[in-house]
Amino acid sequence: MKNLSSALKKKLISKYMETDTTKVSTKSTDINVLLNRVKFDRKQEIKKKFYFSAAASTGLILFGLIVFS
Repeated sequence: MKNLSSALKKKLISKYMETDTTKVSTKSTDINVLLNRVKFDRKQEIKKKFYFSAAASTGLILFGLIVFS
């Protein structure tokens, strides 16, 4: 029983011990990708604003025609 618990302890502790292999991960971002994403987002936002204003003005015109007819 004692031998089994010590083996189990070693197994559990080995999960949290540091190993010799170091993980080096370098993250790099390309500035052109970021700038293109910003330009694309701006274009999408302008389109959404245009569609909203067109829908709102159409709704107002229809409302005016219905009420004042």
